[in-house]
Amino acid sequence: MENLDLKYICTTLGNLAGIPIRIYKDKELLFYYDLVRLPKDPLCVYYDEVMAIEDHVGYFITTHFNYYGVVNSGNIKLVLGPSRQVAANEQEFKELAFRADVPSIDVEAFVNGMRDLVPMPFESILQILCTLNYIMNGEKLELKDITIYDSEQSNLKELLDRQQANQRMEELSRGDLQEIHNSLSQEQLLMDFVRKGDTAALQEWIASAPAVRAGTIAGDQLRQMKNTLIVSATLVSRAAIRGGMSPDEALSLSDAFIRKCELLNTPEQISNLQYHMVLDYTERVEKIRRGTYPSRLVLDVANYVKHHISEPINTDEMAKELFISRLYLSQKFKEEMGETLTDFILKEKTEEAKRLLRYTDKTATMIGSYLGFSSQSHFTRVFRKYTGLTPAELRKKYE
Repeated sequence: MENLDLKYICTTLGNLAGIPIRIYKDKELLFYYDLVRLPKDPLCVYYDEVMAIEDHVGYFITTHFNYYGVVNSGNIKLVLGPSRQVAANEQEFKELAFRADVPSIDVEAFVNGMRDLVPMPFESILQILCTLNYIMNGEKLELKDITIYDSEQSNLKELLDRQQANQRMEELSRGDLQEIHNSLSQEQLLMDFVRKGDTAALQEWIASAPAVRAGTIAGDQLRQMKNTLIVSATLVSRAAIRGGMSPDEALSLSDAFIRKCELLNTPEQISNLQYHMVLDYTERVEKIRRGTYPSRLVLDVANYVKHHISEPINTDEMAKELFISRLYLSQKFKEEMGETLTDFILKEKTEEAKRLLRYTDKTATMIGSYLGFSSQSHFTRVFRKYTGLTPAELRKKYE
């Protein structure tokens, strides 16, 4: 280890992979290399979580599905990332810049730099980590040592179908037909909540949900619970897609939850993750859907607003992207939703502002600027119109 030129290794690797890499000693940054020259290191948002990883090889998955890989050797820590398997949209980069306190003058450069980072398959990140671990610790690890086999995920449905079929035959022979019917009914009800984005009904159901016996799909309890979460992720992602979520977003979210699950070591952690997974999908669909059965136009508008929430949204640009006239867009939207397009946009911005005021320490001025309002007074007027409170009053309420 003493004879290794880690800076040379990291620089070469950074050039090959096209993603940032860092060397820490006792959690103090010794070296940083970034081929795309980001104005601020995005790791600052997740520093505590990444520093908490103590295994020789580990990884952290962010809320936007970016991966950070970690290799530890004594008091030295290498951190690689972020990277992701599919390209992110610009709004996610802007939100990351906001959370990282990137100065407004540098936001465009930060977004462009993040866009230039090379998307890499998750398995490729793990291969790099295994190689670095061998160099630093002399330890030969394979992918199966730090994540589940791809074949296990690929064959899980077949295994589930086969074992559940056998189990159901046994249950039928014991006369448990009513229990099977109840289990299927509960599953269908849960997926319906996700598809409709009905968060309130989901939470009410969870509060008094009946116990449902799952099929046996693993030899031990921990693996059983992880496999069950994988199956659940498949089901809820499909329900969310039917509810209007884009397939890329739904499947990326599913992949992230599965990989997070593989890092957990207790039944309580897995149960908690599964609850948040279902709730997360339902809340995301709820933000997209408006009305009981929204049309394709309403879903497209909701997705557009979601992906441009930090910009001053121009209805002409929205109409152009949706390949319709601005007049038709405004009239049709009001006809279907019973509110103007402007009201809908400002309500969505207000909801996002409420979330940021409650769950971040950013000032109201920063939040208003991030959400594309022309001035702080404009932001305050809009916020009071739709909530009855000023931003400061709402934050004080939650405090």
